[in-house]
Amino acid sequence: MGQQNRITMIKDIINANNNVAVGAKEIEILKEHFPACFHNGSFDVGRLKEYLKDKMDVTEEGYELRFLGKNYGRLLASLDTTTVVVPDEAHNSLPENKDSRNIYISGDNLDALKHLQKSYSGSVKCIYIDPPYNTGSGDFVYTDSFNFTVEELASKLSIPEEQAARVLDLTRRGSATHSAWLMFMLPRLLLARDLLAKDGVIFISIDDNEQSNLKLLCDDVFGEENLAGNLIVKGSPKGSMSEGVVGKQHDYLLVYTRSLDSALKGVELTPEMLKEYKYSENGRKYRLLGLRMRGGFWRRTERPNLYYPIYVNPNDRSVSAHPSGNHTIAVYPIQPTTGVEGTWRWQRQKVEADAKSLMGEQVRRGDSIEWDIFQKDFLERENGRNTKIKSILDGKEFNYENGTAELSALLGQSGIFSYPKPTSLIKYILSMVHFEDGDIVLDFFSGSGTCGDAIMQWNASHDNMSIQYILIQLPEITKTNSIAEKAGYKTIDEIGQARLKLAADKLRKENPLFPGDLGFKHFTLKEPTAQSIEKMERFEPNEMFDDKTLVDEFGVPAILTTWLVRDGYGLTPDVKTLNIAGYELYYIDKHLYVINPNLGNEVVAALLDKYQSEAAFNPQNIVIYGYALSWSELQGLKDSLRVIRDGEKNMRINFDVRY
Repeated sequence: MGQQNRITMIKDIINANNNVAVGAKEIEILKEHFPACFHNGSFDVGRLKEYLKDKMDVTEEGYELRFLGKNYGRLLASLDTTTVVVPDEAHNSLPENKDSRNIYISGDNLDALKHLQKSYSGSVKCIYIDPPYNTGSGDFVYTDSFNFTVEELASKLSIPEEQAARVLDLTRRGSATHSAWLMFMLPRLLLARDLLAKDGVIFISIDDNEQSNLKLLCDDVFGEENLAGNLIVKGSPKGSMSEGVVGKQHDYLLVYTRSLDSALKGVELTPEMLKEYKYSENGRKYRLLGLRMRGGFWRRTERPNLYYPIYVNPNDRSVSAHPSGNHTIAVYPIQPTTGVEGTWRWQRQKVEADAKSLMGEQVRRGDSIEWDIFQKDFLERENGRNTKIKSILDGKEFNYENGTAELSALLGQSGIFSYPKPTSLIKYILSMVHFEDGDIVLDFFSGSGTCGDAIMQWNASHDNMSIQYILIQLPEITKTNSIAEKAGYKTIDEIGQARLKLAADKLRKENPLFPGDLGFKHFTLKEPTAQSIEKMERFEPNEMFDDKTLVDEFGVPAILTTWLVRDGYGLTPDVKTLNIAGYELYYIDKHLYVINPNLGNEVVAALLDKYQSEAAFNPQNIVIYGYALSWSELQGLKDSLRVIRDGEKNMRINFDVRY
């Protein structure tokens, strides 16, 4: 009989959250890779420096963005969510939605991002968000559903109670300060980073109020070396004169990549720019860029870590960071006009990692021929992408008034949603990313649903290409007596869903032969009630008979959907419903889910027969909703399936009982 492994459900999550500490994840990573640096619960920083000293410079100085509540934001990212994922069964079963891979989640994006971690970590190619701008006019007010006491928070964050009280004050009084906004954004960006694929890209719309702070925050989260650019979007050509003396015409679009090998691509190059790419390697054109620091260059004395020899093989002009074999010619960074010892643009470890993208070249300096080092700047990378993106988006198509007109035309009424971005901006963003069929785009501040609308248009205009969207929107109640409320929209997410349906209808009429995905699956996040938590606390798993109503508290579809996401199957899996002797079980890959109450002996006998008689039926993990079965039913299931280990299949079954 397999080992019982209680994977977290709500009761277990609540208990686990009580023991979460800031930095626990980072400590586990260090323990995994540098176990020798830990001694009796202490971490030896000096020993870590010894590991790294010949690989990178370790500095005692630096700079960072500091704000009240920064560690609190990190704590929120570490806590698991106690919400369950409730599928909208009526909507999801409609013909246009039942096979859709697009996803719309109604709920707090902090909870939604935590659910997505279980199935979509490292899988999202592109994220676009348009968060609240914190203009001071009510666009952003921080609210928080966590209920820490001052003493609890002081202990978790290892801070004085006075500071803990100040942090909690930000979370409870509806603050719109810079610290509150950054505390709100930090956990969401940390979770977003972990969802991005290795070549993933995130685009963030922002204005002057928080642009500088957001950039520093993103430097912390994504690494400043992964800043691809800070683009200017001229969305208001007339300029707003409502405040100050400067007519504001633009917003910003911060672009960060998950790593240096990103999916960003560029716009078409001019004929003049193309002339620079006069070299060729394996059919790919490239130009040479000097590796020496140019312009306001650094001297050797100012950046000694960037002054070192690079060795050239004179036969094939390849380079190495160290002398070896035929790499014997030592080349130092020299400024040709002055002869001053300068520096390279790259550190030695980057030369080691990317030596193939460099080459030695003989150049004339005065009357002599000397060697220099150059970087091959390819017109197209190996996946066919060029490298240029415009930093200013000033076309008429980016005018924000277009977004208002689009939405008004779709909904048949103006004023329902304020300042939606135009789909042309989102489609331009999509054009900057190298997509493959089936890639995922995430927007966790989806508002009126512009991103989903733009993606459907994008797919309709790109043959043989289908990218999927995941949209998340808080079901924020529309303002009393607003145009949206009078039009029948109770919450903002209702506006987004309505837009997606109307946009899909419009595309079907305009492109009747388009075979792409124009539907979406809808899910709502639901917190357990106080009554449910009380029942969980009273539950005794060893009792012969107990309260089975905890199945009804959430419903079988919500329990199953939440577990499927947690087990890595995502929100659109192909799960099978098995009816065995009148009892429903749920089967996918190596998992069999037992959620319904009243598991009779005849059901267990029929399940055992299915294991033994069907060669293709081999779920090794039986996941059981602990509140659904009595102690005797649970033991009967385990005892009956023990024989499978001793039979022809010789399969060990793992029982996961979840509470």
